[in-house]
Amino acid sequence: MTIEEIIETTQEFLSEEFEIDKSEITPENNLHTTLDLDSLDYVDLVVIIEENFGVKLTAEDFKDVQTFQQFYDFIYKVKN
Repeated sequence: MTIEEIIETTQEFLSEEFEIDKSEITPENNLHTTLDLDSLDYVDLVVIIEENFGVKLTAEDFKDVQTFQQFYDFIYKVKN
């Protein structure tokens, strides 16, 4: 899976699940702030990632992920 495919897939499911405009999901934006994540949202995010990318993760895996670019890079690393 290419980084471009990861970005496109991510924008689709995040905009739908968290009800935000795709234009807010930019590489430099803060993942936590943009999505207004709370502890239950992290559980949802993990489930959504597993469904869309077929990888097993925990909320703890995201502790160092701040921006969407870091999120994309993390998924790319896990998938490849």
